[in-house]
Amino acid sequence: MAGNVDQPGRLGDPDRNLKTDPRTDVRLARLLGQYGLDQNAQPASFGPDAPREQLLEYVQAAEDGNAQFFDLILDGLDSVPGLQHHTETIVGSDGNEISLYITRPGGVSQDLPALLYLHGGGMVMLKASDPIYVRLADELAATGLIVITPEFRNGAGALGPHPFPAGLDDCAAALDWVHENRSSLGISRLIVAGESGGANLALATTIRAKRTGRLAAVDGVYVLCPFIYGQWGRDEQERREVLPSTVENDGYMNTCHGSSMMAEVYDPGAQHAEDPLCWPYHATVEDLSGLPPHAMSVNELDLLRDEGLAYHRRLLEAGVESSVRTVPGFTHAADLMFRAAIPEEFFATIRSVHRFAVGND
Repeated sequence: MAGNVDQPGRLGDPDRNLKTDPRTDVRLARLLGQYGLDQNAQPASFGPDAPREQLLEYVQAAEDGNAQFFDLILDGLDSVPGLQHHTETIVGSDGNEISLYITRPGGVSQDLPALLYLHGGGMVMLKASDPIYVRLADELAATGLIVITPEFRNGAGALGPHPFPAGLDDCAAALDWVHENRSSLGISRLIVAGESGGANLALATTIRAKRTGRLAAVDGVYVLCPFIYGQWGRDEQERREVLPSTVENDGYMNTCHGSSMMAEVYDPGAQHAEDPLCWPYHATVEDLSGLPPHAMSVNELDLLRDEGLAYHRRLLEAGVESSVRTVPGFTHAADLMFRAAIPEEFFATIRSVHRFAVGND
């Protein structure tokens, strides 16, 4: 569909990519060009209606590819000093074991704010024990936070296949355990946080805590580039009207086509398409009323940008304290990924999370 050249991104020109879009941060464009990622990502030859086994293989390949790419971008970074690491193992609602990786500053005796940090991967891939998430936990802990990262079950990949609500069940179990052990862990405030699919789980875990009478466990919620809509396979004109960024930034590292396949893996047959515990975008004002303060970070060139902004607006409509920041010129989670190459944006995001966690944002 032809666009209006005065509109941003692919709304204005369907042939635009990260190399030609004038909004792309020059540092990011230079870096992505080294990997050939400044061109628009091409969708797979099949879609969410493919056999389930084929979709699971697609996610497994994506998980393997991400692991290789993350190894490249982490190469050469020195370890973060002065931290303590230990692991707790708890039992989930299905009798499954859940590892909780706990990272904290060493030599600190007073209570500290804590993050229950839920990793990304569209709820279907990646692990809390992956080096990129270990690194992120270390960087956050180095600011004076306790960081707990649960190894929840995924819809596919190495920790799958466990579709909704298995991962959410594990995150809820982790929240319960951490809250019950606040004193022994030395936690002063507990923030539920996450990026992308982890942001979905953070928001859903909080809504679930309200429904089950456990909301006292959550002192705040911080989410980054939330993956919460679930209906990226809808017609382009529908998406253009509801969430313009899904057209504007489609192909900028991520695609709506790929997101729709991940959604099918997480929620087979779209049985929970408008359940806010599966897809928090569909939460009502009633669902959100009475929740603790939220903060959100979205990226200008992310196809998911507008679903995050829509959630922020609904929180405000529900009377919930909510703030939002937009990272200009960056794609989905790029400010978290490229610690070595673009440290300025990485640390700006880390500082934003820290300020909220300690109650200064």
